[in-house]
Amino acid sequence: MSKPRIFIFAPVHRMGASANAYDPLEEAAEVIYGDASWQTPQGNSEEEMCSIAKNADALTGGSIKSSPITGKIMDSAPNLRIVAKCSIGVDDVDVEAATRRGILVTHGPTESNWSGVAEGAMAMMLTLLKKIRERDEFVKAGKWRDPSLQGCSLSRHQDGYAGITVGIIGLGRIGRRFADLLAPWRVRILAYDPYVEESFFILHNVERVDLATLLQESDVVSLHVVHTKETEQMLGAKEFALMKKGAVLVNTARGMCVNEKALVAALQSDHLAAAALDSFMEEPLPADSPLLKLGHKVLLSPHMASSNLDGGLRQGIIWANRAVLAAFKGEVPEGVYNKEVIPRWKERFGGRKL
Repeated sequence: MSKPRIFIFAPVHRMGASANAYDPLEEAAEVIYGDASWQTPQGNSEEEMCSIAKNADALTGGSIKSSPITGKIMDSAPNLRIVAKCSIGVDDVDVEAATRRGILVTHGPTESNWSGVAEGAMAMMLTLLKKIRERDEFVKAGKWRDPSLQGCSLSRHQDGYAGITVGIIGLGRIGRRFADLLAPWRVRILAYDPYVEESFFILHNVERVDLATLLQESDVVSLHVVHTKETEQMLGAKEFALMKKGAVLVNTARGMCVNEKALVAALQSDHLAAAALDSFMEEPLPADSPLLKLGHKVLLSPHMASSNLDGGLRQGIIWANRAVLAAFKGEVPEGVYNKEVIPRWKERFGGRKL
């Protein structure tokens, strides 16, 4: 009996502690690697992926920007059981197409991954508000103190200073951890998330508001949503106009959730003071992007907010591997994103081992 076939469309195994991450899959199946990688998410085209994925029983990997995992790619593998992402997001998988075909889509919302994003958002916010880069450059240039280097105090004080208001869009795992990290700073925290029950707002000491109120009252707006049809470019010219003059945007979610052209305009006009961005509409960021010409108005990161030694995607790869091997046994794995497909999947593959 031939081994199952796995196409790893965006391998992450070149990353330090993850160097031998796919050994369990190579022991159990024939493994084919695609051209995309964690370092360079641009990889194979859709046509190339259709050819490579032919007759595969599983697809797995990190993020891929050259082509999403489309229905056409899935159709090249009639017995495909699972598409297993090692990352939190599944925006590069056509989940609806997978569901129509009775294919499981799993993801890896491991704590090392999502808590790393929250920590990254906190670090980026503090870097902007405390002008860390500017102070460092000033001293290295042989200068000393300047009014332009004054930072912003976050906390409310007994002397009457009210502190700042931080608005969190999306109160999922990452948004809640971000709120928890903010707690010792004694800031006012607002949050908008129509899909999270009231108990989470209470537990994390967050005031529930609508999106317009959050934008109007926040000094810092931090975005923590997944990329869906609903959230695509959810922050554009209209939303930036609602924000306070001098407010700061932090986006460690997905670049497609922000209209970059409108953001650049808001920064150039000084309506927004600054933006910290870990993700972009096009990745890697093109050399001619206007964002690269905004100096200290922007703090840019190469989609690495979750990347930390002994953390990040390492555990996510382990989860994805386990999901693939469970699916090969005819078992429903943990981390299923499209749960509505499970009954049909059980009819197709339940109890059938490869």
